[in-house]
Amino acid sequence: MAGLAAGLGARPSAAFEASCFRPLASPVRSGRLIVPKRCFTVSSRLTWVEDELMEIRKSQEQSSAKSKKRPPLRRGKVSPQLPVPEHIPRPSYVGSKGLPELCKGQLHDAQGIAGMRAACKLAARVLDFAGTLVKPSVTTNEIDTAVHNMIIEAGAYPSPLGYRGFPKSICTSVNECVCHGIPDSTQLQVTDIINIDVNVFLNGYHGGTSRTFACGQVDDSIKHFLKAAEECLEKGISVCRDGVNYRKIGKKISKLAYFYGYYVVERFVGHGIGTMYHSEPLILHHANENSGRMVEGQIFTIEPILTMEKTECVTWEDGWTTVTADGSWAAQFEHTILVTRNGAEILTKL
Repeated sequence: MAGLAAGLGARPSAAFEASCFRPLASPVRSGRLIVPKRCFTVSSRLTWVEDELMEIRKSQEQSSAKSKKRPPLRRGKVSPQLPVPEHIPRPSYVGSKGLPELCKGQLHDAQGIAGMRAACKLAARVLDFAGTLVKPSVTTNEIDTAVHNMIIEAGAYPSPLGYRGFPKSICTSVNECVCHGIPDSTQLQVTDIINIDVNVFLNGYHGGTSRTFACGQVDDSIKHFLKAAEECLEKGISVCRDGVNYRKIGKKISKLAYFYGYYVVERFVGHGIGTMYHSEPLILHHANENSGRMVEGQIFTIEPILTMEKTECVTWEDGWTTVTADGSWAAQFEHTILVTRNGAEILTKL
């Protein structure tokens, strides 16, 4: 779950905030659709520049209009919390609505790594299954129920359930929902996008992963957006290895997002994970100058959230659901990784 190390559904404290990245103005770019190559006749007035600008603006306006076909999200009916068999071990925070204390970083020995591999593989399998349920007219609550049953049948506990009172087993964030959407009676529609965030607690270890799925056919601008968001995650992972500064993750992600014409949400962060659901290090996904280096044996999540427009985030009264202020769409992809001497092992990749 994104940003939990800074307090799920709440703004991070001043200690966790990094300086805002404000890149210099760059040449005009689309960021939605790749503009077809064209041959231009250079004139003294450079009229082709005006044509190109008009084409780019038209593409962006069409993309924005298409992404806002659906009415703004509204909270649906939230059904009662699902039961978990008594024999399945619970995380220590279950039953407490307070925010668990953020613990120091967790280094994993061979036994710990084996436990994390098992938990993360289960989370990955569950997420794949959840993706097959994304269809028009299906409710996010129905997805949550099916996923809940799969997790407990595997002998695991759904990590979000009961975390600071969270009432469901997964997060389902539709369209303009940035993260932490609560599954409810909302029905998916053709052209929607939905991020499903799965976290499991298996044999004393947490594993988490998320992906943004398209519901039915979506236009090329949305396909491009989702591809860019996933590529940003991959780029962030690519720099990870023993001894590397954490800040390189955010710099790589933000640089690529900016290249594509999208924006990185700075409010939510990745985090250490293991026997504790959330711990240091906090992983910033935007450009920053924070200190600290990765250490072999560390395990943490990288989970950047991109938005199609530059906008603020607003959290609903439920204290969890966070949406873009202007209704522009958001996409997130997440993996849990193990830092090794020569790179990173993606634990949530099947």
